[in-house]
Amino acid sequence: MSRSYTDPRLAAVYDRLNPPNAADPFYLDLVGDTPRTVLDMGCGTGWLACEMARRGHLVTGVDPAPAMLDVARARPGGRTVTWIASDAVRLALEARFDFIVMTGHVFQVFLEDEEIAAALANLRRHLGADGRIAFEARNAAVRAWENWTPERTATRVHVPAMGTVDVHYALRSVDGPLVTFETHFQFSPTDSAVTSTTLRFMAQNEVATFLAGAGLANVTWYGDWNQSPLSPQSREIIAIAGH
Repeated sequence: MSRSYTDPRLAAVYDRLNPPNAADPFYLDLVGDTPRTVLDMGCGTGWLACEMARRGHLVTGVDPAPAMLDVARARPGGRTVTWIASDAVRLALEARFDFIVMTGHVFQVFLEDEEIAAALANLRRHLGADGRIAFEARNAAVRAWENWTPERTATRVHVPAMGTVDVHYALRSVDGPLVTFETHFQFSPTDSAVTSTTLRFMAQNEVATFLAGAGLANVTWYGDWNQSPLSPQSREIIAIAGH
C-alpha cells in the first residue's frame, strides 16, 4: 500500500484533492431511490457511502486503509454506514448486495492478472441473485499519464486544522500497462511527504475478458458519466455487470 493509505495527514488531504464530481451522481442514480443493499469497495474517506446511506440505502464501506476509514467514520453520517477494513480479494462477508461499486478508478490498483481475477471473482460472490457491480477505469488509449507532470498538476488546498498544502504529481515510469507516479505533498518549507502509486491501464477488451472470466455477464458499457457510448477516444471505461 502507498503511504497515503496509512498516513493520517495524507488521508485528511484526500477529500480536498478529490471533491465530489460527475461520477458521484452517476453512481447515485444507478443505485436509485428504492432502498438497496450496497457495497462500496475501496470507499476511501466515505463521502459516497455516506451519501447513499443518507438516501436510505443499507451501505457497507470497505477499504484496506485504516487512516481513510478513520476519516470516513468521523464524517457526518458516518455512523449510518458499516465500515470494514479489507481488500477486495480477502473480503469475506455473509451479506449479499444489490449493488457493488468501485469508484475513483479503484479497479486500476489491481496490477497482476491473478489479482484482478481473484478480486472480481470474490466480489461476484458477494452479489445477490440480481445484483450488479459497477466500476470505471481510465481508457489506456487516451494516455492520461502524459499529463501527470508537476507543471500541469500543481495545486494548493486548505485542510482544516492543518493549513495550506501544496500538491503535485510526477510521472516516474511506464512499463507496459503499469504506470507509476509520485504524489508530492508540501506542508511547510521543512515538512513534506512523497507517495508512490502504480496503476494498471487497460483497453475495453481486456476489461471484458476479466469480467467474463469472473462469471460477470450482461455488461453495459459507457464512455463518460453522461452515459455516452464507449468509443476508442472515451476517457473512461465504465462497466456495469451482473451474473
